[in-house]
Amino acid sequence: MKKLGIIAGDGALPICLVQACEQMKRPYFVVGLKGCLKKGALPKGTPMAWIRLGAVGKGLKLLKKNGAEEAVMIGAVRRPSFTGIWPDLHTFKLLLKYRRKALGDDALLKILIKELEKIGLHVVGIDEILPHLLIKKGVYGRVLPSSQDTLDIKRGIQVARKLGEADVGQAVIVQQGLVLAVEGIEGTDALIHRSAALKRKGSKGVLVKVAKPQQDRRVDLPTIGPNTIQSVAEAGFAGIAVQADSVLFSEADKAVKLANQMGVFIIGVEVK
Repeated sequence: MKKLGIIAGDGALPICLVQACEQMKRPYFVVGLKGCLKKGALPKGTPMAWIRLGAVGKGLKLLKKNGAEEAVMIGAVRRPSFTGIWPDLHTFKLLLKYRRKALGDDALLKILIKELEKIGLHVVGIDEILPHLLIKKGVYGRVLPSSQDTLDIKRGIQVARKLGEADVGQAVIVQQGLVLAVEGIEGTDALIHRSAALKRKGSKGVLVKVAKPQQDRRVDLPTIGPNTIQSVAEAGFAGIAVQADSVLFSEADKAVKLANQMGVFIIGVEVK
């Protein structure tokens, strides 16, 4: 098996991938992003090095030096402001070259993929390595969406797809047919907390999360996990609907158990 270079951000998915590589006896090397991947999150003895977000050049050199042949980007990354990037020379040249073209998340990720491919790395998606992480069509757990929830899900899909086309976000919250809020740069958990204060009486409302229509499946696939379940339940929403076969489910067993305990539904739906 080809040696895998793992560019790791926050969350449980980088840990899951490292454990899978160990089980498969697949060689790997981790480049951990400072301020994203938590210190001590990966098992002791994991072959790895740390870089800051603006050190693209250093990251590329580390991957090549350590023999990576394929690369995967996994885990949440909190995007800094341009003034907070503190670029190395390689990153500075990229910012000068692309300028305004690099403003959107999609554009930034495409630029990074190009840079990885320039040094001979084949960029793969986490779903190619661990396909079981993708949510499938159907209900997870014991809680089912109501008829009003189903209508809110349909409305949410329409809006979320438009939101994705504009490269703004991947999630919305809909209650009784009304869009309470849409996801921006702050992320899904912040969207949920912000929406809690906007709730109306009656049917609770749902979180809908889908992939962008132009989604490059190798990077930035939407993700839900136990934290999402906890946030939705605490905010008083009915449940979560996500695009089947296009959203990652982090710590699925733990998340489903929590959803059952807190009375929240999880459903994978087809998006055409």
